Amino acid sequence: QNYFRMYRKLSGMTGTAITEAGELWEIYKLDVVEIPTNRPLLRDDKQDFIYKTTREKYNAVIEDVVQLVAQGRPVLVGTTSVEISELLGRMLQMRKIKHNILNAKLHKREADVVAEAGNPGIVTIATNMAGRGTDIKLSDEVKASGGLAIIGTERHDSRRVDRQLRGRAGRQGDVGSSQFYVALDDNLM
Repeated sequence: QNYFRMYRKLSGMTGTAITEAGELWEIYKLDVVEIPTNRPLLRDDKQDFIYKTTREKYNAVIEDVVQLVAQGRPVLVGTTSVEISELLGRMLQMRKIKHNILNAKLHKREADVVAEAGNPGIVTIATNMAGRGTDIKLSDEVKASGGLAIIGTERHDSRRVDRQLRGRAGRQGDVGSSQFYVALDDNLM
């Protein structure tokens, strides 16, 4: 914040600033202006699935991934930690579902993983920071099968982080979907 205050003029663009409008005004005296998308949003943002336990939640996530892969849809699974990304990776491995993990451990492969993430049946597990701000390109085949499916493994403390994950799908008028999974014992872990 102190670094940005050294500039006489500030501006920027992001798809998620509206949730932080109060903070941007309070800190920088910057207004947030919402600009409509240039194409209609076709993403299907589904209501959260709520489970009693984290174990039930992760089992449901894996079942959903298996079904989406069978439909030929690429899947981006968003996690809040390296440990969760690796746990879900092991669960998918047991189901023999090919997947890639972006969790800040494979810097050299990140561009390749993101480039592959929009292909039919590809599963990418990513922590909140990995792959953020990148467009996942979709083929016509993937668009016809329903587009990129986003799965959030829990709700983040910041709505903006959830919106950034959700915003990976349905870009530039593409079809897609988003689904968040939460467990009643999430905050107890």
